[in-house]
Amino acid sequence: MADFKGFMHGMGIGGWLTNYKRFNVLPVERRFPLSVGDFEHFDSYITQRDIDYIASLGMDHVRLGFDQVVLEEKPGIYRERIWHLFDSFIEWCEAAGVNIVLNLHKAIGNYCDIPEPVSLMDSGELQERFLHLWLTFEDRYSGKPEIAFELLNEVRDIDPALWNALAERTIAAIRKKNPNRRIIVGSTCWNSPHTLKDLKLYDDPNIIYTFHNYAPFEFTHQRGVLQADPLYYNREMPYPGDVERYRDFRRYVYGAENPYPQFERIDREYLRCELQPAFDFAEQHPEKILWCGEFGTIRHCRLEYRENYMRDMISLLKEHGIAYCVWNYLSTPNDGNRFSLVDDDHRRILSPELARIIAGNAE
Repeated sequence: MADFKGFMHGMGIGGWLTNYKRFNVLPVERRFPLSVGDFEHFDSYITQRDIDYIASLGMDHVRLGFDQVVLEEKPGIYRERIWHLFDSFIEWCEAAGVNIVLNLHKAIGNYCDIPEPVSLMDSGELQERFLHLWLTFEDRYSGKPEIAFELLNEVRDIDPALWNALAERTIAAIRKKNPNRRIIVGSTCWNSPHTLKDLKLYDDPNIIYTFHNYAPFEFTHQRGVLQADPLYYNREMPYPGDVERYRDFRRYVYGAENPYPQFERIDREYLRCELQPAFDFAEQHPEKILWCGEFGTIRHCRLEYRENYMRDMISLLKEHGIAYCVWNYLSTPNDGNRFSLVDDDHRRILSPELARIIAGNAE
């Protein structure tokens, strides 16, 4: 597996410029306008002190998620106030010595967790806006080789050919401006490792391929309020855990019998099985760079279980030479999927052991 130099172990930042106006409690007409409170949040939520602290944990890169509706005031017109926040963020990262992934977390037409009336993949107008956005980023940060562009977070369950076509077109346009920009492209089905095989591959050493892992979902999103199934089941899920509890979740929610017949426990070997398509990709394409851009556990999961899960995930990724980025630093209170790795009050990692684990120093 080729090394993703400077991007081997990172941390994502969500809740600052992403996950805005997506809740179903908002009527459609209120999902795009930003309020004075939103802008106050943007201006204060993350500071240089946060980036310095992430660097102090041993992270070599930060993945910043942002939403199109936060940056784009109207088609092709961007908020200068938000550009200044990007500029500051990049300066902080440069000062702290950490590299940067800019991740389009929520694109109009591809919100990974709510339905939308028009899909990005079906709209020429939305695709033109998508393309224009990335070309504007390239123009603005053309002299910043420490920045990688992650084109789109968690493409929905669609025909892979549609996404491959848009990604290829976007990559070609960026390449005309910058032949060396590191560009990250992920698979469909929410960046599933199982759909890596469907990605178009490029004869380009600066294209990076990415996947996410939240399996087992019953564990990572346990008692989450944005997902109907964990909310309905409403039960603590341990890791490692007795497979019977996980089977009961499936039976209770879906009526499925024995959904985990090949396992006695949900543990490291279960994770190995879930990640095997990514390991196969790495073995079949040793000249390519593969990066696990997201994995984590919901905040209210018991800390011991969170540590166990992150330890197993990271040890498996390291075993196969795969770079990674944990999710995430800090989540806002209004985010139903709070995956924070630091506490709200002091913004410090939740335990010394968790700090060792995410830096890749605990086996």
